[in-house]
Amino acid sequence: MADTEDKQAKKPDKQRPLDPEAAAKAEKKAAKQDKAAKQDKAAGKAEKTDKKPREAEPRVPARLKVQFEEAIRSKLAEQFGYKNRFQVPTLDKVVINMGIGEGVADRKKVDGAAADLGLIAGQKAIVTKARKSIATYKLRTGQAIGCKVTLRKARMYEFIDRLINIALPRVRDFRGLNPKSFDGRGNYTLGIKEHIVFPEIDYDKATDIWGMDITVCTTARNDDEARALLTAFNFPFRQ
Repeated sequence: MADTEDKQAKKPDKQRPLDPEAAAKAEKKAAKQDKAAKQDKAAGKAEKTDKKPREAEPRVPARLKVQFEEAIRSKLAEQFGYKNRFQVPTLDKVVINMGIGEGVADRKKVDGAAADLGLIAGQKAIVTKARKSIATYKLRTGQAIGCKVTLRKARMYEFIDRLINIALPRVRDFRGLNPKSFDGRGNYTLGIKEHIVFPEIDYDKATDIWGMDITVCTTARNDDEARALLTAFNFPFRQ
């Protein structure tokens, strides 16, 4: 009997029922909290829906690329008697090279030239380094001596467009390009003494003036085909 009384004493008392007024207040409070949470959630969704995704700008093809596909390709096919449209020579790439001899003494000049070349080409230029040491010129292996950039596809056509129509007409005493500067395999190289002829370079902010070599590589099998291709792109060759 004593054990049973002890067990009954150890049993926890059941929770007393709440007053009806307190229960009603607790329900109202819970309902208000749920309503506030729903409103916050709805406001967050509204903000997300208001922010419309930015529409991508339409990609405009390069003007010279369109001109080549619509007019130049068929013209060259008739001129050389090609039966297949893929036999027509095309532009492969453009390589722009700047040699900075003063970079041996000052690396900052090489970095500045690379930055200017990046503005001209619209693509980051890489710094070229010496492959071997030459004591006469105080040159060591791995020393920065210039920069270059290789353009393909759309950037290549856009650069050639700016070169022909904007840069070359700004060259002082320009008398046309040398029609013999081909390498025998359809590649043409021209030199520019002042890189400030490109409108991307601010003449007032340019600390130094650098020259550059521009090589236009084509898929032509000989110089005649390459010359006809570049002439169709309005390269101003000297007569």
